[in-house]
Amino acid sequence: MGIWGQAVKKQTKFVAIVAAIVATLAWMGVSGVQESATYYVTLEELLAMESPESKRIRVGGDVTDGSIVRSADSVEFTLHQQDETMETAKVLDVVYTGSDPLPDTFRDKAQALCDGFLRTDGKFEATKIQAKCASKYEAAPGEAAAPVYGSGPASPTD
Repeated sequence: MGIWGQAVKKQTKFVAIVAAIVATLAWMGVSGVQESATYYVTLEELLAMESPESKRIRVGGDVTDGSIVRSADSVEFTLHQQDETMETAKVLDVVYTGSDPLPDTFRDKAQALCDGFLRTDGKFEATKIQAKCASKYEAAPGEAAAPVYGSGPASPTD
């Protein structure tokens, strides 16, 4: 084996190593995307899914009044959803086990988005919670009302 044979052997090793590195990075990228993929569903869709336990899910609903129970390592509450097309409200028990503090807007009747997994016992285990208080974003009484002309004083001095 001459100099030419040694150069080809080194080049083959280099190509094999680069190919292994590229394949490993591609595998890590694909598996990471699949693992972090989150499906957004409504309560109605979640309760109708087949084997939702195998997926990372984001579900939204309204926090049921009086359902928030705080303990040392978790917070339990109930989400509900009902619109004019539903005869009865859809309800989901949630257990928050995340390490981040809950948002200040998380309270009774707030709208909440929960990221996590549906457990085999039917409870949703959330690792992340986002919330907004519906009343905080509504117009104050009288602000959204259209003025009625000619029904009251034209100026403060009238």
